[in-house]
Amino acid sequence: MNYLRAFIPWLVFAGVSSAGWQWGALAGLVASVVLLVADRAAGLAVDYRLLEYGTIVFFAALTALAFARPDSVLQLYGSALSMGWLALIAWASIAVGRPFTMGIARRMAPPEVWETPLFRRINVVLTAAWALSFTLCAIAQAVASAYAVNVIFSILIQVAGFVLPVRFTASYPERARARFMAQSGARTDIQGDLAS
Repeated sequence: MNYLRAFIPWLVFAGVSSAGWQWGALAGLVASVVLLVADRAAGLAVDYRLLEYGTIVFFAALTALAFARPDSVLQLYGSALSMGWLALIAWASIAVGRPFTMGIARRMAPPEVWETPLFRRINVVLTAAWALSFTLCAIAQAVASAYAVNVIFSILIQVAGFVLPVRFTASYPERARARFMAQSGARTDIQGDLAS
């Protein structure tokens, strides 16, 4: 559920946008600021918060645009824009060496594992899975919007864009740890045999 918390502003945007995209954007902005303030009040570090700051930037820009130009054609591409922005945040967080999932994972993992290569590797893989999902969803949403595909299809794309990486996120870390432990055990056995 910690992963879903990070996406609350995006879910708020999707839900409130039915009352008007400008209200959805404003609600997303308010939700993102409230969550960031709550994190800061809880003492969570500023580093590894690229997702949160990127979310605020997106909703601030979208709110300004939506209120200035409520009839903009971009409102038809709200889902594609939001998924594309999330993809950009995710890929950028990997590129700068701060995978966005690390900020979320640090809430659940003990501090002594935060700097380990395994923890970093798991979060790079998880962030890449989210980034790929966001990228594919952004493309699918753009096509759906361009061809005015039924809204049900758009909702299914959106749901798949979150459900698939959530499922991967739930299962991958344990598999990666088990593989690491098995490889570490094998190396220890080989070193023991060589020392004999």
